[in-house]
Amino acid sequence: MATVDSTELTGHEGHVEWTLPSGGQSAKTWYTVYGELSSTRTPLLVCHGGPGMPHEHMLSLLDLHPKHAMPLIFYDQIGCGRSSHFPEEKDKAAFWTTDLFITELQALIQHLNVQNYDVLGHSWGGMLAAAFATQQPSGLRKLVLGSCPANMQTWYKVQRELRKGLPADSRVVLEKGEAERKFDGKEYDAAQDVFYSQHLYRGGAYPKDITTAFQAMMKDPTVMQTLNGPCEFLPLGTLKTFDITADLHKINVTTLLINSRYDQAQDEVVLPFFQQIKHVKWVQFAESAHLWLWEERERANEVIATFLLDQ
Repeated sequence: MATVDSTELTGHEGHVEWTLPSGGQSAKTWYTVYGELSSTRTPLLVCHGGPGMPHEHMLSLLDLHPKHAMPLIFYDQIGCGRSSHFPEEKDKAAFWTTDLFITELQALIQHLNVQNYDVLGHSWGGMLAAAFATQQPSGLRKLVLGSCPANMQTWYKVQRELRKGLPADSRVVLEKGEAERKFDGKEYDAAQDVFYSQHLYRGGAYPKDITTAFQAMMKDPTVMQTLNGPCEFLPLGTLKTFDITADLHKINVTTLLINSRYDQAQDEVVLPFFQQIKHVKWVQFAESAHLWLWEERERANEVIATFLLDQ
């Protein structure tokens, strides 16, 4: 499958205004659509990760549009990218709930007036997509869950296990930062980059779309710092209590589960989805880490397309 440069295609952009679950206050969510939603092809709605890392890091999926005439919907979740930002709500667990992001997703679907749709979520976006799917929303046809945990406590345990495989000097720096609760500075950042080079992205320099998304997240890290916290290895953010294992049996649509050999989302992390969802297929990529969407781009898109287009 030929790859598409994100600058080569232009989507139809817009905003949807919706009311926050807390009541009264409104927010605007930016979205872009590639293709026509009136197409006979079911549109794919993409939930990005981070949390708080805007849609650009999911743009490898653009290959699906020209190859398969598949309509694609990308959006920036509240708190990042071109959507409404709320830096004043940093560290406020009562504001940044999973229900907030589900309400946003529902508002987007209603605004676009799509009657049938597929949803793909990666990492945090997969957690959101799975939580959304447990509500058995009208119109949801198929679900793709990429490298996401059903239980965040398992995620953090696995990150610490993966850290044991790092070179000793990097491991010591990260463990020292954890003990002292100091997660910044050049030495810590360098050690964390070693971890990322093994388990986030193994392809060397990041593609420009990933870099764009990273830079945007660091410009306003409110969502990332609040939900995930300042550390990859400790449950310090509000997502530390996320656990939808008991609700996974409610997902009643055919689901594709994906992770990779060197992924932060090791098999133990994603296993509950395979065990609890009735109609599920599990694919693991052999040569990539957490960002397999980019590292094994052609194969990933072919696997996703085959699953979504299979009637």
